[in-house]
Amino acid sequence: MSEQPVDPNISSDDKLWVLLAYVFSPIIPIILMLMEDKKNRPYIKLHNAQALVLGVVAMIISTITSITVCLPLIIWGVMIYYGIQAYNGKPVVIPVITDFCKNQGWA
Repeated sequence: MSEQPVDPNISSDDKLWVLLAYVFSPIIPIILMLMEDKKNRPYIKLHNAQALVLGVVAMIISTITSITVCLPLIIWGVMIYYGIQAYNGKPVVIPVITDFCKNQGWA
């Protein structure tokens, strides 16, 4: 299995912001959208849109299923996993959400 090479234009700062966007979504993605120097970086822009949509969906699901403690923790664990994958420079494809963001022109 071959991995895609990591883009040399991606800085460690970009990777850190993307990790934070997934872990602390939707707060950090909103902050990134307001930061002029960050919102136009291609790597951050791609992952920020996905992280924001994922965070909103996770909040809705967590609110609906707040009776059980397990499901919101599992969702947060998945978001941490996606953040680590993005931090390592690997492509993150979230079912339905990635296609939605690309079709909207957000990523």
